[in-house]
Amino acid sequence: MSVISEFRSFIAKGNVIDLAVGIIIGGAFTGIVNSLVNDIVMPIVGAVTGGGFDFSNYFLALSSAVTAPSLAEARKQGAVFAYGSFITVLINFLILAFIIFLMVKGVNKLRAMEDKKKPADDTPAPPPADIQLLSEIRDLLKTR
Repeated sequence: MSVISEFRSFIAKGNVIDLAVGIIIGGAFTGIVNSLVNDIVMPIVGAVTGGGFDFSNYFLALSSAVTAPSLAEARKQGAVFAYGSFITVLINFLILAFIIFLMVKGVNKLRAMEDKKKPADDTPAPPPADIQLLSEIRDLLKTR
């Protein structure tokens, strides 16, 4: 088998295509989650905590040369411990994980409903024709 035909066979498998679709959808989904966190969740968190703050500018200067009030400017001045960015990424992850959990839960519920709709087929499949023929011959020989 040539490398090209083996590669073609590998790509044609359903799992590879499903994985590729999942990665593409996941990439697009990242933008939605980022918007949800930055435009909806973080303003609410800021309003609830009373400061109307943005986690992304929370940092700890690791150098005495860092005096800037924003993270972007502070990074230009020296080393910073940007824990606010980590908090934002963590919140993004938790929201994404929760949304995926809800999606999987919904799909499982749909599958369970589909399984209930299918009639239970308890009748065994008939044996192959050659086995049926041999069974008939056996039965005929028994009656003699």
